Formats: sequence, C-alpha cells, structure tokens
Amino acid sequence: MDHITFLVAVVIVTALAFDFTNGFHDTANAMATSIATGALQPRTAVLISGVLNVVGAFLSTEVAKTISGGIVDDTLVSPGMIFAGLVGAILWNLLTWLLGLPSSSSHALFGGLVGAVWVGAGSHGVHFDKVVEKVLIPAVASPIVAGLAALLATYLAYKITARARRDSVTRGFRLGQIASASLVSLAHGTNDAQKTMGVITLTLISAGALGHDAGPPVWVITSAGLAIGLGTYLGGWRIIRTMGKGLTDIQSPQGFAAEAASTTVILTSAHLGFALSTTQVCSGGILGAGLGRRLAEVRWGVAGRMVMAWLITLPAAALVGGLSASVVKHGGNAGAAVIALIAAAVATGIVALSRRNPVRADNVNETHEVTLRTTAPTSVGTAA
Repeated sequence: MDHITFLVAVVIVTALAFDFTNGFHDTANAMATSIATGALQPRTAVLISGVLNVVGAFLSTEVAKTISGGIVDDTLVSPGMIFAGLVGAILWNLLTWLLGLPSSSSHALFGGLVGAVWVGAGSHGVHFDKVVEKVLIPAVASPIVAGLAALLATYLAYKITARARRDSVTRGFRLGQIASASLVSLAHGTNDAQKTMGVITLTLISAGALGHDAGPPVWVITSAGLAIGLGTYLGGWRIIRTMGKGLTDIQSPQGFAAEAASTTVILTSAHLGFALSTTQVCSGGILGAGLGRRLAEVRWGVAGRMVMAWLITLPAAALVGGLSASVVKHGGNAGAAVIALIAAAVATGIVALSRRNPVRADNVNETHEVTLRTTAPTSVGTAA
C-alpha cells in the first residue's frame, strides 16, 4: 500500500470514471437495434446489458495486457501521464455523447494515452508499431468485416423467410435479438472493461506496486467491471437513438444479423488481444444490415458524420491528453489539480447543455436525430 500515493489514487478514480462514461457511451452498441425494433423495452435492455458487461469483464484479460504493456513503454510512464490521457478520453466521450455521435471510447483512451506519454516521456515512450498492429489495423478492418457479415446474414435471413408470415418472422427474430444483443453485451465486457483494467494496471506498474508485465489483480477486474456495468445501466440514450434510428430503419431480422456479426468479430478480437472499437464494429454491422435489406433506407449523412468523428477521435484525444500532460509535468500535483478542475467544469457544462434537449428511455425511438437547443426548453424534463 506504500506505493498508492495520492496521485495514484486520483488516477485510479479517474480511470473508473472513464470506465463509467465508456459504459453509457457504448450501451448503444449492444442494445440500440433491440430497442429500435421493440425486441426489448429500453429499461430492460440496459439492465441486461449492464449485468452482462460485468460478467464479461471476468472472462479474459488479453486486451488489458495489450493496454498495460503494449502500446506504451510502461517503464517510462508516470501516473501523471496516465491521468492526463484519461482526461482527454473522458472529455471526448462526453462531447460525442452530447452530439449523439457513436464515436470510439477505445480510440479516445488510446489517443489520450499516446498524446500524454508522447509529451511526458518523448516519442520513444510510444510503441507506434503496436499502435498500428493492435489499434489502427483492427480499426479499419473490423467494421468492414462486421458490415460484410451482417450484409450477407441479412440477405440470407430475408431470402430464407420470404414465404413465411411477416408477424411470425418478426416475432421469431425479436426473440433471437434478445440472445444476440445479450451476447454483444457480454462481448463488450470482455473487450472494453479490460481497457480500464489495463490502464489501472499500467498505473500500478508505473508506481512500483506491481511488477513489469503483471496482469490485473482481482480487485481491479471487479471494480472495472462494476463501473462499466453501472454506466451501461444508466443508458446513453442520445447515442442509442442515433444507432437505433439514425443509420437505417432497422427491422428485427436486420437487428439480429447485425448483433450476431458484431459479437463474432468482438469475441474473436478479444481472444487475440486486439483492443478494437466495439462502437465501430457495431456501427459497421448496422450499416451492413441496412444494405442487406432490399429497398432499405441508409442515411449516409449520419454515417458520414460518424466516420468523421472516428477519424478525429485519436488526434483530438491525443491533443487534450498532451496539453494536460504538459501542465501536470511542469506543475506536479498542483498542475493535476488544475486539470481536474478544468475537466470537471467542462463536463458540468456538457451535462447542462444536454438537459436542454433531453433524450430518455420514453422518447428514445421518437426520431432518428439528436439535436441541440441553444436556449432552455419551456417545459421541465429530466435529461438522460
């Protein structure tokens, strides 16, 4: 316990805060299509997803090891750098949640860490070959693979059931969606919860509390799983609306196909230690499912905004992480306190803006767009 300094404790709490934002930011990955098709009621969906995210956190630690000893040199990393990287990731998650954009929490975390370590330890502190191998290549390949698989599965689903009664097909695929959406949630826990485990483990290694190349302790696994599960249960309704209604008008066979394809890609990559973006995988699956149904409408404008967010996530989070690391590096604990206060103020402002046009469980399916008001609404409502 002598190694757990005040700054290390702050980093651990900040990492769990990121894990929480990761949960509500990425709830849509698993449950957006099931909520959109009516396979699950919104509150039931986020409860199932939250529980299975916790379970999934205990199934594997390969991705956690990629974070703690893969993309950065753990011998050069300090707790202050990790704190700065987490600030960049959290603020990007909150901003994209406000805009209803399903960007990658994973890439926000990677970008924040890379920017902070680059500023704090120099470019040799970042393993750019591992970043390309474990992050960038999967980022390009995974949504394409999931999209093609979902396209084929959707085509086959409609082909096979072409002569069946429409209500029977809908009912059957809605039941299938309960299983497939649950598997996506389980897969999300095996991938995204581990990223926070990896960050906390990296912090403990940098502080000397764990040995080089150590895996995450049980208490780290448990706390990360619970944090992402709680965030998932609260439901990121703004992003659920975009993914469930914004990309395409989803039907139950498409939802099942998208979820099944996404689960396969996520679980395979988690086994191989690829820290991919579950958001990009699931978005690719939904787009593929939209293209697989004849005469389905795909909203390419929404898809284009999502892709733009994907492209700038890494550099934007890296910029904030780098600036934060510079302040912490020169200001020490006082610098960390300044960054924490600024981040808290920005986060509070984002939450306040979201309350001007709230998206909740009871109105998540009313439209396919997430808009922002510049003035407060006349009626009083609760934000989500």
